Amino acid sequence: MNRLFGRGNTAPKPSLNDAIGSIDERVGSLDVKLTKINSELSTYQQKMSRMRDGPGKSALKQKALKLLRQRKQIEAQRDQLESQSWNMTQAQMTTENLKNTMITVDAMKTTNKALKQQYGKIDIDKIEDLQDEMLDLIEKSNDLQEALSTNIGDVDDISESELDAELDALGEEMEFERELGESTGGLPSYLEETELPKFIDEPEEPQKEAAA
Repeated sequence: MNRLFGRGNTAPKPSLNDAIGSIDERVGSLDVKLTKINSELSTYQQKMSRMRDGPGKSALKQKALKLLRQRKQIEAQRDQLESQSWNMTQAQMTTENLKNTMITVDAMKTTNKALKQQYGKIDIDKIEDLQDEMLDLIEKSNDLQEALSTNIGDVDDISESELDAELDALGEEMEFERELGESTGGLPSYLEETELPKFIDEPEEPQKEAAA
């Protein structure tokens, strides 16, 4: 059967990139032809500008008209190819955007699946109980720190009336000691029988004159 009908075409089908590249090559070849035609038209124009009217000038005009028609046909073909290339480029961009979108969607699906698996292992009630237990521990720690920082016999516990009474008692004690000192020779009781230190040296006795 293969000998009669031949084998099927197994060559890979051209991609959009291949098609766009082929069109760009054709546009490039048309640009070369247009450049050549424009150069020839410029040459004819220069020649006709120096010629007088006559058969020779008319022949050059006919050649110039023929080149001008060719240029218009080539320009129209070129514009058509550029339009095709642009359409295929737009289709390629749309295809690439669709591929990127599908990749993003697949990634989101995979991520959501992983998140559901992870969150499925979490017990919200246990987390709330753990948080309550942590708050209780923090509160107990604060109470302990406050208890340890309390001063024993804090002076703030003494009222103003107690302070006034204590000052009055000290004043009476000092007045009593002052009166007692006056009655005993001006010295306080705790200094009466105490020998005071001698801060001034006693005067030396005069030496007797030696016998003659």
